[in-house]
Amino acid sequence: MERMELGSFLLSNEKSSFSIEDGAYSKLITGGLIQNSFNGEQSTHISSNNIKINSYKQCTATPSTISDHLSSLCDKTFKGADFQALNRTLPQNPDKILDAPELLNDYYLNLLDWGASNVLAVCLGQSVYLWNAGNSEIKQLLSTTEPDSYVSSVNWSQCSNYLAVGLSNHTIQIWDPERSQLIRTLKGHEERVSSLSWNGCLLSSGSRDTNIINHDVRMPFHIINKYTTHEGEVCGLKWSRDGSQLASGANDNALMIWDLGYNDPRHVLREHTAAVKALAWCPWQKGLLATGGGTSDKSMKFWNTETGTLIQSVNTNTQVCSLVWNKYDKEIASSHGFSTLTNEASKCSIRLWKYPNMTQFGEIAAHDDRVLHLALSPEGETVVSAGADEKLCFWKLFENPVAQKKTVHRKAFMNDLR
Repeated sequence: MERMELGSFLLSNEKSSFSIEDGAYSKLITGGLIQNSFNGEQSTHISSNNIKINSYKQCTATPSTISDHLSSLCDKTFKGADFQALNRTLPQNPDKILDAPELLNDYYLNLLDWGASNVLAVCLGQSVYLWNAGNSEIKQLLSTTEPDSYVSSVNWSQCSNYLAVGLSNHTIQIWDPERSQLIRTLKGHEERVSSLSWNGCLLSSGSRDTNIINHDVRMPFHIINKYTTHEGEVCGLKWSRDGSQLASGANDNALMIWDLGYNDPRHVLREHTAAVKALAWCPWQKGLLATGGGTSDKSMKFWNTETGTLIQSVNTNTQVCSLVWNKYDKEIASSHGFSTLTNEASKCSIRLWKYPNMTQFGEIAAHDDRVLHLALSPEGETVVSAGADEKLCFWKLFENPVAQKKTVHRKAFMNDLR
């Protein structure tokens, strides 16, 4: 199948359909379809006025996939690492704070993502803003013009610098942020697009219409297939790091695992008792997925997605909004919302856990309202949290052992010089 120029996208007939039998698309993927990024231009520009991330505050701080061998390395040093984690001093104040007015207080949306180019995308009402972590530059990428419309999801492509934006008007826009150009608009849903996840040039979208659509963004007839098994809004969607499996969570309390190229789920898992939004694939163990349930559930669960086995479940006593793994160690961070707890701080906190014994070794009172979103920086040390209090807070929660070792060696060298 030949690659398409992006200019032809806009001339294509969106009403046409494209059907591939089970397994056939995965063969195309194996042949290199998914491995290539797409290129193109279109001269659609927007203005960058009325920036809504209003201020930057410097606060006083308190002191591509990891290779497979890290898992065994972590096993060998687990006891020592566990001890260090339990004795690690965690920040109680963020390194940075950005105001985020009009950040929607909606559990089912996905309004934050940190791309491989070190640019953070955040959805504020009708607009998408970009914050460059390298130079702290802020710019408005887009703003919807339809009355009562809003941005409902955002996700960076990992193989190119393209950004997918889901909207309440049922469409998806593909943007080139470097040029501030709209590349393409994808249609197919009948309700707002709540979740997005890239897998090479394949973009998966979940909607309040309960469907998941897989789009090949290089093809004129972009809809490859549609998953119709969920019965509630698809609020969680994540491709595994190797691109072989898609995890989906919805307001029907179901978690589903889909193998690439097939139209039926490999596993339908119904152990959660509330909406499943928080999804996180483990970066150092293939087939390990962490999930979090909503207010009526309050649990984190860990799954073997090859077998569909529930490995363990932890009751957090609070709504689980988001999950982020530490890619350097066996740890996971969770963010929380509504709760029956009397401790107000625990309702709006970030917690850190040691895996697999699930010892909680830290809790940060991160926001004044529920912590809806977490995103991990490309270097893997900083986590940004987005709260219903309309703030973005940046926390250095994890440590790169290689960087730490270099810092220690440099200090020792400087001491020797003295």
